[in-house]
Amino acid sequence: MTRIDAKFAQLKADGKKAFVSYVMAGDPDFDASLELVKGLPAAGVDIIELGLPFTDPMADGPTIQLAGQRALEAGMTLQKTLELARRFREDDDTTPIVLMGYYNPIYSRGVDAFLVEAKAAGIDGLIVVDLPPEEDSELCIPAQAAGLNFIRLATPTTDAKRLPRVLQNTSGFVYYVSINGITGAAEAQATNVGPEVARIKDSTDLPVIVGFGINTPEKAQNIASVADGAVVGSAIVSKMASGVPVAEVLAFVKSLADGAHSA
Repeated sequence: MTRIDAKFAQLKADGKKAFVSYVMAGDPDFDASLELVKGLPAAGVDIIELGLPFTDPMADGPTIQLAGQRALEAGMTLQKTLELARRFREDDDTTPIVLMGYYNPIYSRGVDAFLVEAKAAGIDGLIVVDLPPEEDSELCIPAQAAGLNFIRLATPTTDAKRLPRVLQNTSGFVYYVSINGITGAAEAQATNVGPEVARIKDSTDLPVIVGFGINTPEKAQNIASVADGAVVGSAIVSKMASGVPVAEVLAFVKSLADGAHSA
């Protein structure tokens, strides 16, 4: 059982929905990013999605793209991202970390070497948005053999024919993308999301977590009420980019977490 599996088992036993936060590793720099990540569990975050900065992020909107650029300009790399996870693990051995990004940096490092290093750093799962199920032998299957969950995205365009393929080797949870398009581009609507989550849950026992377009405590509550939890990314990254103290960003995160947990 991974930390992700254990977390969802705990949440289910407690009758709570999950709150997942996305932050970009190294934005605006390593130290500030580490301070933020270390503060997330106390702010109510159940699972941390740690963004791996990449030069060509095709699924990300302007907010996440700019965060990645800032991180890269500050010298962030794959190795430093794993070091950030290692530093977090010095104080927290239970909160799951999902590394979210693109395949190129992993491919460049070498899959076998990357998986050993990621596991050692305390990474629990991967979301690699540009590797479709047809390429599962590249990373998905080796990752799961190494003890890491491989989390797949389903979208409003994932039809009944495609869904079984998407779910085939998915583990940990299913990430449902609530809107068509890029991150931060529109607002999620529970009335649209609910039936889609139910459709996915008819085909899997995995938790279904909803992200994209969630930016307020009320929205987190509404979306979590029709799913197993909610993900917020762009709104947190945007708050960090505004230059306010990390403590203020964490207070905002706590308001979002409280919203999701009240569903």
